[in-house]
Amino acid sequence: MPRIFYGWWMVAAGFGLELLIGALMFHAYGAYAVLLREEFGWSKTTLAAAFSMARAESGILGPIQGWLTDRFGPRALIRVGMVIFAAGFVLFSRIDGVVGFFVTFFMMAVGTSLGGYLPISVAIVTWFRRRRSLALSISGMGMALGGLLTPLVVAALARFGWRWTALVSGAVVVVIGLPLAQLMRHPPETYGLTPDGEPRVVDPAKSAGSADARSYTAREAMATRAFWYISLGHAAALLVVSAVMVHMVIHVTERLGYSLPQAGAVVALLTVMQLTGQLTGGWLGDRVSKRWICAGCMLGHATALMVLGLATAFWMVLAFAVLHGLSWGMRGPLMAAIRADYFGSGSFGMISGVSSMVIMFGMMLGPLVAGILADRTGSYVPGFSVLAGFSALGSLAFVLARRPLR
Repeated sequence: MPRIFYGWWMVAAGFGLELLIGALMFHAYGAYAVLLREEFGWSKTTLAAAFSMARAESGILGPIQGWLTDRFGPRALIRVGMVIFAAGFVLFSRIDGVVGFFVTFFMMAVGTSLGGYLPISVAIVTWFRRRRSLALSISGMGMALGGLLTPLVVAALARFGWRWTALVSGAVVVVIGLPLAQLMRHPPETYGLTPDGEPRVVDPAKSAGSADARSYTAREAMATRAFWYISLGHAAALLVVSAVMVHMVIHVTERLGYSLPQAGAVVALLTVMQLTGQLTGGWLGDRVSKRWICAGCMLGHATALMVLGLATAFWMVLAFAVLHGLSWGMRGPLMAAIRADYFGSGSFGMISGVSSMVIMFGMMLGPLVAGILADRTGSYVPGFSVLAGFSALGSLAFVLARRPLR
C-alpha cells in the first residue's frame, strides 16, 4: 500500500486549524455581537471598530510575520498563535467594558493571524505545485466548515451565555490547536522529498535551487503591476466578506426581524455554498485561468451584498447566502495560489505579508463603512451599496492582473 504524501497531512492540519478559527471566532462573531449589544448597549460602529482594529494588526504585522514564517517555518508561529488565541478567549470571558473588549479581541486576532491563513498557506504552497489550488482549497474548507458549526456555538451562547462559551472555546483551542500545529513542516526538500510527492530527480539540491531561482523576492514582486492588482482585488473582496462577518446577523435579526437561530441557519447555508465553491474553485484553478475566476467571483460578491441589503423576504436572504458563499469559496483559495504561480514559493511568506498591508484596508473599512452608515441612516442599504460598488471595481483589478514576465 503506497504511503500518503506528507503534504496531505499538512493540508489536513491546516483544515483543522482553519476550522477552529472559523467556528469559534470569525463565523461566531456576529452572534457574540448581538449578545454584547444587548448586555452593554454598544453601537454597531463600536462593534465594527473592534473588528477593524483587529484586522489592522494583520496588515501592520504582515511583513514581519511573513519574514518569520520564511525564516523559522510555519510550525513555530502557529504554536505561538494558538496560545495567544486561547489566552485571548479566556480573558475575553472576563471583560466588563469596551476597553477590555478591544484588548482581548485584539489578542485573539493576533493569535489567529500567527496561527492561521498566512503560515498555513506558506506551508502548503511549498509542498504543492501541480495540485496547489486543490490543496489550498481543501485546507481553506476548514474556515468554511466552521460556519456549519455556528448553530452549535449559537446554541451554547443561548444556553450557557457568552462568557462560559468563550472560556470553553479557549480550552478547545489549546487541546486541539497545539497538536495540529505539530504536523506542520519546513519545505519538502528538507526531508528529501519533492512537491506533490512526485519522483525525485537525480540531483534534488540542483532542482530545488532552480525552483528558487525562478522565484521573485518581495522587492521584485512589488515592482510588478500584477502584485498591486491582485492586492487591490483581494482588498475589494474583503470589504464585502468582513462587512458580512460583522453585520449580517445583526441585519437579519434587528432589521428583518428574524430570530438568532434563523440567522445561524443562514450562516450554515452560506457555509455549504462556500464549501461547494471551494471544491469547484480548487479543481478549476489548476485547469483554467485563476484571474478570470476571481473576476467573476467579485461580481458575485457585489450582487449578493445588494440582495442582502434590499431583502424584503427570507428567500432573498437565502439567495444572498448562496451567491456570496459560492463567490467566497471559489475565490478564497485562489488568492494564495495565483500569487504562488506568479511569484514562486521562495519568498512567498514575505510577499504575502507585504500584500497584507494593502488587504487590511478591505478588512478594516468594510465593517466600518457599513456600521457608520447604518448608525447614521438607520439602514444597511447605503453602506452595503457602497461596498458592492467597490467589489464590482475589484473585478477589473483581477482582469488586469496578468502574469508578470521576467
